[in-house]
Amino acid sequence: MPNPKQMNKLAREREQPKPAPDASPPAEWWERVLLDPRAAGRPWLPIEQRRLSEVPRHLLRVECLRCLRVVEIQKADAVRLYGPHAVFKDVGQTLLEYGCEVRTGSRDDDGCWPNWVR
Repeated sequence: MPNPKQMNKLAREREQPKPAPDASPPAEWWERVLLDPRAAGRPWLPIEQRRLSEVPRHLLRVECLRCLRVVEIQKADAVRLYGPHAVFKDVGQTLLEYGCEVRTGSRDDDGCWPNWVR
């Protein structure tokens, strides 16, 4: 049960008018957003489109949606084998291709379907 001080605070918060959903944010909000150091950073890329040198993880994992196989490799080993400028998508696809268990005989249908584990 909240104490009287907390009850007063909750009552004050309820009394404050909330902006309409279609109203634009106040100027102070935009200033805070633009002053945030993350606003000046590079645009976000999905992990599969990053180079190995840009991936923040130490263990890279790729899962096949077709045969449900999971391949893991340490980032240091991947950089040593493929180079720091290799794209994780290409590295993961190469790792999956070496052990794919689903073979149909058709060149277009063979191979794994990668799922980039987040």
